[in-house]
Formats: sequence, C-alpha cells, structure tokens
Amino acid sequence: MYGTTMIATLADGVGAEQIRTELETWEKEHQVDGFLSSHVMLADDGTRMVNVVVFETKQAYEALADDPRQDAWWREHFAPLVTGEPQWIDGTWIS
Repeated sequence: MYGTTMIATLADGVGAEQIRTELETWEKEHQVDGFLSSHVMLADDGTRMVNVVVFETKQAYEALADDPRQDAWWREHFAPLVTGEPQWIDGTWIS
C-alpha cells in the first residue's frame, strides 16, 4: 500500500464539520482507481489537522496526484480551508 499524509493548519473559523463535508463530497464525486481509505484527525487544539490517504499502489496515488482535475478540486474546495501550504509526506504503508 502507498499513500500520503497531509499536515495542515486550519484557516480561521474552519471546523471539523466543514472538513468532513468536503471530504465526504470528494469521496462521493470521485471514483479513483486504487483508492482504499482516508482518515482525518483534528488536533485537540482545534487548529491543526492530519489527513492520511491510502492507495493500493504508488502508481494509483501518482495518477491522482498528477490529475489536473484533482488539482482544480484541491484549489477550489480544500485549499481555502487551510492556511499556508500543508506539509505532505508520501510513502509506503508498512502496517
């Protein structure tokens, strides 16, 4: 399995429900080959979030990451919910 972890700071006024709504909408609207799961944690301080996404293969992840439609969705729907550029960590899941 392969995937990415995003660590981000939420924009002022953004809460868990807004994040949940956008992610649920994305999963309903996008049928991505090789996508297995996504898990989001909102830190106790209410300002930071961690999102981990798991794919069957690195190729499946890279296909989504390189898709201009995904970039457009990110910029329109999700980037406004965070402040600054998130930290991204890509790699192989071992458990």
